[in-house]
Amino acid sequence: MSEELIGMVLADAGERMDEAVAAARREFSTVRTGRANSALLERIPVDAYGVTMSMRELASFAIPEASQLIVTPHDPANINAIERAIQQSQLGLVPSNDGRIIRLSFPPLTQERRRELARLVGSMAEDSRNRIRGLRRQARKDLDEVEKEGGVSADAVARAGDQLDGITRAHERQVDEALASKEDELLEV
Repeated sequence: MSEELIGMVLADAGERMDEAVAAARREFSTVRTGRANSALLERIPVDAYGVTMSMRELASFAIPEASQLIVTPHDPANINAIERAIQQSQLGLVPSNDGRIIRLSFPPLTQERRRELARLVGSMAEDSRNRIRGLRRQARKDLDEVEKEGGVSADAVARAGDQLDGITRAHERQVDEALASKEDELLEV
């Protein structure tokens, strides 16, 4: 029974770490590069119909070329609210509205801005690694509790701890790989 508890603790920690890695990747996608990317806008809050909604609920996105993004509202009455939300988002984008769609041109980033964004992404990655380590600490506490309850040897808990460390390192590597990919994208001229 306690061996099953150990397996459940490890499986739960792995799932939570998977979620932390996915959250890190989503967070990285919100950082603007010189390329058009709809992920930058999808979560921007827009005041429409008397409530605050996310941009992806109100519009669809198209990327006709690498440096241009087109936002097409599902309801043309929301075009001004969407445009206002983009301007207030501080992404440094200037929307161009023709009454039906909003065009956004992504100007090339300066080298200094690229380095600044790379540092920002690095700090996001460190936050994600800290989240993963926190999940590891919690799982370690759960393993200690299983050992205290009895029915499982200290060696089994030690082996589970080694497995947990391996799972933690694997997830930290995934964050590092996502970070390297995003930094390459940011520093690409």
